[in-house]
Amino acid sequence: MSEIIQDLSLEDVIGDRFGRYSKYIIQERALPDVRDGLKPVQRRILYAMYASGNTFDKNFRKSAKTVGDVIGQYHPHGDSSVYDAMVRLSQDWKLRHVLIEMQGNNGSIDNDPAAAMRYTEAKLSRISEELLRDINKETVPFMPNYDDTTMEPMVLPARLPHLLINGSTGISSGYATDIPPHNLAEVIQATLKYIDNPNITVSQLMKYIKGPDFPTGGIIQGIDGIKKAYETGKGKIVVRSKVDIEELRNGRKELIVTELPYEVNKSALVKKMDELRADKKVDGIVEVRDETDRTGLRIAIELKKDVNSEAVANYLYKNTDLQVAYNFNMVAISDGRPLLMGIRQFIDSYLNHQIDVVTKRTRFELNNAESRMHIVEGLMKALSILDEVIKLIRNSKNKKDAKDNLVSEFDFTEAQAEAIVTLQLYRLTNTDIVQLQEEHDELKAKIAHLKNILDNHDALLNVIKEELSEIKNKYKQQRLSSIEAEISEIKIDKEVMVPSENVIMSITKHGYIKRTSLRSFNASGVEELGVKDGDAMLKYQEVNTLDTALVFTNKGRHLYIPVHKLSEIKWKDLGQHVSQIVPIDEGEHVIDVYCENDFRPDAFYILATRNGMIKKSNVSMFKTSRYNKPLVSMKLKDNDEVINVMRLDEPQAITVLTHKGMSLTYSSEELSDTGLRAAGVKSINLKSEDFVVLTQIVNEKNTILMATQRGSLKRIGFNILQNAKRAQRGITLLKELKKSPHRIVAANVVQPDHTIYTIYSKQHEESGNIKDIHLSEQYTNGSFVVDVKEFGDVVSMIVK
Repeated sequence: MSEIIQDLSLEDVIGDRFGRYSKYIIQERALPDVRDGLKPVQRRILYAMYASGNTFDKNFRKSAKTVGDVIGQYHPHGDSSVYDAMVRLSQDWKLRHVLIEMQGNNGSIDNDPAAAMRYTEAKLSRISEELLRDINKETVPFMPNYDDTTMEPMVLPARLPHLLINGSTGISSGYATDIPPHNLAEVIQATLKYIDNPNITVSQLMKYIKGPDFPTGGIIQGIDGIKKAYETGKGKIVVRSKVDIEELRNGRKELIVTELPYEVNKSALVKKMDELRADKKVDGIVEVRDETDRTGLRIAIELKKDVNSEAVANYLYKNTDLQVAYNFNMVAISDGRPLLMGIRQFIDSYLNHQIDVVTKRTRFELNNAESRMHIVEGLMKALSILDEVIKLIRNSKNKKDAKDNLVSEFDFTEAQAEAIVTLQLYRLTNTDIVQLQEEHDELKAKIAHLKNILDNHDALLNVIKEELSEIKNKYKQQRLSSIEAEISEIKIDKEVMVPSENVIMSITKHGYIKRTSLRSFNASGVEELGVKDGDAMLKYQEVNTLDTALVFTNKGRHLYIPVHKLSEIKWKDLGQHVSQIVPIDEGEHVIDVYCENDFRPDAFYILATRNGMIKKSNVSMFKTSRYNKPLVSMKLKDNDEVINVMRLDEPQAITVLTHKGMSLTYSSEELSDTGLRAAGVKSINLKSEDFVVLTQIVNEKNTILMATQRGSLKRIGFNILQNAKRAQRGITLLKELKKSPHRIVAANVVQPDHTIYTIYSKQHEESGNIKDIHLSEQYTNGSFVVDVKEFGDVVSMIVK
């Protein structure tokens, strides 16, 4: 044998082979034909059942026999692919009108597999007859099967617009299709209107086709998405379960789900909802039960007492397949190629197919009628000269001789002569002559009618309309899916997602934050807080898991952290650094934290900077829905940084202390309400090389504690401060010494119940050197009371 070796590049070979493969699976496997709405395997199954007499008016037959017929004659692929396709055609939760009736286990909405094909029995459904009707009247083209032993139809006559009624889904190479099921009566009515007015618009068609009609029911939202899909072939709608609220005897409520979105797996949905309950992702669900039985689908979601049932339903819509998005992608094979089509194109393609089918059927029936008419005329002529015909036949040698004699003697045609010589004797009665005359008249009228259909296009369209109307009246059903114009906005109440619980939230100077249960906090005690060496508590407070923590940083930004998102950590353990929750910049550190519940519009945050700027912003401005990065709370200039944050519910006095010992006190009412991105206004008029150490709310019950770089502390009362206007220089609190003057490096407003302060030296970062001062033991009115010079240069101070 001579070898033919081709030298080809891999790129060319792969491209060519994949192109052939793609063409095959697009045209011959995954996408439906726009004319009959069937994929090849579905068409072959229906035709094989029809050809073998496995129709709706006969007994059921083993599925394995049908699968064998399909594989053996038409579809040389695996039996599982054929049986799976056959099972899907029988599932009333997948198809609006099933094409196959099946006895036995044909799967379930829980995605259970069907029983093996040796156990189930099947036959064509009644509506399948409408797809196959007139197939033997030369209405559709046939082609040889895979081994040239028989013929199979390239398309079915499809006396109803099946593709829109039952929809289709499939994935091929480079193409996919998602065509939803529709209501049969609506689709046929729209087709009838299209026949009357081929220029009808999509909006006008939508008066008849309201939208998809899924076999599982549900609520469809978004008319705009439906209209876009009907115009372009692509669009998006939302399909929501039908959920009712029922009252229980004990005062509780339960959500009852009776309809699911199309192609949602019920058991997977029930499992997902129960996992949300078990994981406490949603608070308020006692139990999720699948109560589906032979009477219909039913899922019961039992709720706790006094729980907002609508809020729970909204959470489930958002986080489970109780509500899904359905994307139209109406691709079908038209003239041998895949095409994305709108609804007018679908109806137009179907109508053209019907015109072709009815024309071919009419021509077939006309030929048959004319052939029969020819025979009847021959028989009538023979009966009129019966004696001569009988005499001629008796004198003939055989049948062939008799036929030849009839043709030559009486001018009968070959077909008429054949009919005469095969005529039975009983047909020679007077009665039969009358019957022949009646049949002749009927055939004459029928031929005239059929010729009129072929010659008159309007008459042909009327035939299509009459047959469609008949099918509509025979198979019409009520809509299962209801349609709502707008897509409902899902508002999730935080109280549903998060169980309300009081906890302790703490944050350290170095930014380690956590929430701790009251039980753990009370068991350990305040002093047993878990911190790193050299770190200390910045703030701790009792909050609710429904609250939101606003963590302010020195860069004029804040972190928006819902308390329930904080890790629950024991009081003795370290906690989580804020940068692990929301990323912050290098050199950015926490300066304060506050908790909000309702973000009241009558409260304010005041932010003050090192360079003497200050601003006031309404608390409501800090509420946001996106919090995966730091948010701006104050615009900073140059190398400025925020040093203090205050929260006010009512006007208060504000005291400003500077490094060089200046103090200015004024009312918060002097600050106007500004936006978050504002830079603020001047708080105090600073001397050269001076900067702000403290800006804080102060009242007559408070005293102010100051620490200087020389390791000395000074405590003054409220009465020493003087009210003035904003942006002035203020009064002097420290005497200016010529040699080594005191400079304030840290200060705090001391509440009546504060007794302990922690002092930090420059060395504390390395050595963990911290000194606690008990102020209750040493109190003075305005003079230095503690000398901690041996402790090193003081840099900061924190209230415990």
